[in-house]
Amino acid sequence: MNTAMAEQPDALPSLKGHGFEIDRYREDRGRFTSLRQLDGVPGLAGKTDGISEALSVADTPE
Repeated sequence: MNTAMAEQPDALPSLKGHGFEIDRYREDRGRFTSLRQLDGVPGLAGKTDGISEALSVADTPE
């Protein structure tokens, strides 16, 4: 999530349409240290359960 462009999170069904907000949140508050922080992105609270299989907060692809 720390290196993703706005359109990349949009490719996941549970994040579709929120890529821009995720990018803005990261710019405003700094790098993600946990996927739980996605709940703080406007419109995503409670929509990120089970997403850890598809995403990470690592700076490089795993």
